[in-house]
Amino acid sequence: MIRIFRLCIACSAFALAVAPACAQISFTTAVDLALKSSPKVLTARADVDKALAVLQQLRDAYIPNVVGGSGLGPPSYGFPLGQPSIFNITSQSLVFSYSQRDYLRAAQAALDAANFSLKDIREGVAEDTAITYLALDRDMQRQAALQEQQSFADRLVSIVQDRLDAGQDTPIDLTTSRLTAAQVRLARLRAEDETDADRAHLARLIGLPAQALGTTSDSVPAFPTLSSDLTLTPTTTSPAVDSAYAMARSKLETAFGEARYLWRPQITFDAQYSRFAKFNNLQDYYFRFQQNNAAVGVQITVPLYDMVHRAKAREAAADAAHAQHEADTIRDQFFDSRVRARHTAAELSARAEIASLDQQLAQQQLEVLLVQLKAGSGNLSGPQMSPKDEQTARIAEREKFVAVLNTNFEARQAAISLMRAAGELETWLAATVRAQPPAPAKP
Repeated sequence: MIRIFRLCIACSAFALAVAPACAQISFTTAVDLALKSSPKVLTARADVDKALAVLQQLRDAYIPNVVGGSGLGPPSYGFPLGQPSIFNITSQSLVFSYSQRDYLRAAQAALDAANFSLKDIREGVAEDTAITYLALDRDMQRQAALQEQQSFADRLVSIVQDRLDAGQDTPIDLTTSRLTAAQVRLARLRAEDETDADRAHLARLIGLPAQALGTTSDSVPAFPTLSSDLTLTPTTTSPAVDSAYAMARSKLETAFGEARYLWRPQITFDAQYSRFAKFNNLQDYYFRFQQNNAAVGVQITVPLYDMVHRAKAREAAADAAHAQHEADTIRDQFFDSRVRARHTAAELSARAEIASLDQQLAQQQLEVLLVQLKAGSGNLSGPQMSPKDEQTARIAEREKFVAVLNTNFEARQAAISLMRAAGELETWLAATVRAQPPAPAKP
């Protein structure tokens, strides 16, 4: 008995080790993981760090730098060549420049553009994750419904075969039932392919393995109504539009800086200290030789004539004009897509309501049919309900239920896209997180 008990424990442990872990991820957890592990978000955050470093580099031009060096070598023969210093320290910084202020404003605008771009990418990743999560949730419910529909279709083929053997049905009825079963089987295969694709895509977004990755329907938040909760004002734009205009402003400031280069003074601060060596025979050629030497001063330069820089200024002005027109184009495209998203969301919401009512009607008709099958119609001269009619009604009800799942998903997908166009996607996600804190993955 002890050996048998040990064998059972070993088999159970092996089965648990081999069986894939089933992780159910909540909606908020999936979005949070995607925002933390998405390569697009990490790339945009790196762009923000780069823009901030460029801004700090331009600001630090006013801070004097310190550079040390040395010119050690063997004793020289004859007159010393070069500057034979034991060590030297130099310092330099920018004091005043007309163009530097424009370059600073350009760097600040570029940093704003990078932040807006990061926000837009975060919203895009959140939208993609939310839609994929809803798609996988729809896929899992649809698979269960299609499995039930497949059992009803197989039962219908068996019933029609028995009725055909009894002389109550024709071969056409059998072919029709088999065709229905084949269509349901094909729909199941297509649904399984979509489920695998959505599960793999969600796994890549959140950075978890796709094996047995599931969703929880209870974690999906409520969606706002299109008529009252979402307002589309003409001044509301997307982070992508704001990023485009910020980048255009950055290029315009750069063009200003390039245009103010000529005929304007530039002042820099310079300081240097050197300790000369005695083994280079300097004291033999200079009457008053001293080892410690220092110099401090400012240097003023005025660019008078520079055709290359003038052409570069024209290039920067053309680049700024191009960026401004491109930002206007992105703005117009955003407004057009937002209007289309509003109409599409309203239409899909109405279609979802129609599909839900259609499925409710099919469910009510099925319940009436089941009552008639149990109690009889009461009219012997009229047509009598049969198990064949029951399976046909069940197949039709499951088909309407699958249609409800598809239309509800399309309506939710359009609502999420509309919330992003209205600039309320982050607000909705933040309210969802506050209302329902993310739960850890359940094995």
